[in-house]
Amino acid sequence: MGMTMTQKILAAHAGLSEVKAGQLIEADLDLVLGNDITSPVAINEMKKMENQSVFNKDKIALVMDHFIPNKDIKSAENCKCCRDFACRHEISNYFDVGEMGIEHALLPEKGLVVAGDAVIGADSHTCTYGALGAFSTGVGSTDMAAGMVTGKAWFKVPSAIRFELVGKPGRWVSGKDVILHIIGMIGVDGALYKSMEFTGEGIRHLTMDDRFTICNMAIEAGGKNGIFPVDDLAVQYMKEHSKRDFVAYEADADAEYEKTYTIDLSQLKPTVAFPHLPENTRTIDQVGEIPVDQVVIGSCTNGRMDDMRAAAAVLKGRKVAKHVRCIVIPATQAIYLQSMREGLLEIFIEAGAVVSTPTCGPCLGGYMGILAAGERCISTTNRNFVGRMGHVDSEVYLASPAVAAASAVTGKISCPCELENA
Repeated sequence: MGMTMTQKILAAHAGLSEVKAGQLIEADLDLVLGNDITSPVAINEMKKMENQSVFNKDKIALVMDHFIPNKDIKSAENCKCCRDFACRHEISNYFDVGEMGIEHALLPEKGLVVAGDAVIGADSHTCTYGALGAFSTGVGSTDMAAGMVTGKAWFKVPSAIRFELVGKPGRWVSGKDVILHIIGMIGVDGALYKSMEFTGEGIRHLTMDDRFTICNMAIEAGGKNGIFPVDDLAVQYMKEHSKRDFVAYEADADAEYEKTYTIDLSQLKPTVAFPHLPENTRTIDQVGEIPVDQVVIGSCTNGRMDDMRAAAAVLKGRKVAKHVRCIVIPATQAIYLQSMREGLLEIFIEAGAVVSTPTCGPCLGGYMGILAAGERCISTTNRNFVGRMGHVDSEVYLASPAVAAASAVTGKISCPCELENA
């Protein structure tokens, strides 16, 4: 029996000719990632080890993004811990204020991940880099500590589910709508510890930013990772952003998949996930009258250039509703600059939104947009669990940047097409 893309990458990194689903392996790592919340825990775990040196100072990335700029004393202490560690071990890829960005947007932008890599990160949305044809997955801080010291990690080789994408998405349908549709279809544990492998001619209609979004939320279906084939668009992206060599793996024709789903992109509609799980999805025509108090456009899921442009296209020449707070967060400094050069920041501000420096901020209930009891937010983030963005009696609805921007204007969850027809 042949191997999937993920299995081929893991086999290569384990020094094996083949691997099978369920097999336990030890694999070499190309990158170990941590942020300002998870890295201090890993650093403290390293202190318990006999060997306290890092395996390769160029293959560790520490990104200060969750509470940056620091919001309180505890977050300042966490960042100081990371900063001191990076200085002590001469970590090449340390990103702090001025250089920071939301980790899963920043690393591909910096060219630190390419096709064929094996990456672990002490953040569940590390699965984002599958958009480039890499195996990447989230781990705990203890595994991050071991990875920083040894350059290796243990894995159980995942079985796979194939998602055959066909057709072309309609207007206002983006990668966020694709992955919300899939999660709504299979549930939050529908791909538990499985590789979500995306194939089909419909992929050519998805931008790289769409693919990053889709892989980013693989974990919301329980997936071990999400991964796309390496096509011309992915190669072009890597050549523009990285000087590293890459390896493009292809699934064997006889690779084994537990299930295969066919998704006709032309039939999808803008989709919203209702509280309190990403699987509670409804298409925009099924939403009804849901007023909102806050709109968040950003995060590691939807803070990229496509997202900024989509939101600006909706907000241009319009005003945010009086009772709504609209917060826009470009995911990296480069995206912030490009948005400024294209006049997008002016559009946001003239519409009545605020624009934040890159940060995870409100996504995890950190800062820059905490909800009070009874408040409701529509957000381009990835999770809407109870209390995720603030008070346990608040509500978070997940949607694309276009839907979020339209909702900011109308004051209720809305499709951008409603504004075009107004």
